[in-house]
Amino acid sequence: MPKAIEIGYQAFLVDGGEEFGAIREVLPDAVVVYVENAGDFRVPLDAIQSVHSQKVVFAPERLDPKLFEAIAHAHDAEQRGL
Repeated sequence: MPKAIEIGYQAFLVDGGEEFGAIREVLPDAVVVYVENAGDFRVPLDAIQSVHSQKVVFAPERLDPKLFEAIAHAHDAEQRGL
């Protein structure tokens, strides 16, 4: 699967949902995901649900709780409606 993923692909928890970050690095056994407002997280490949249309969709139940918490706050700094 790493060959199908490229740096810059957007990261999602739900296909069609709101993105929470982007792929920074592709490793043989993991990807490094930049999460907005939280920084970089190393995520094992088995946490990836699908890859298509320059999107990487992760399986929430396979994510580290710290990463899941960071995702929950990825858009906190944005000003809605502006």
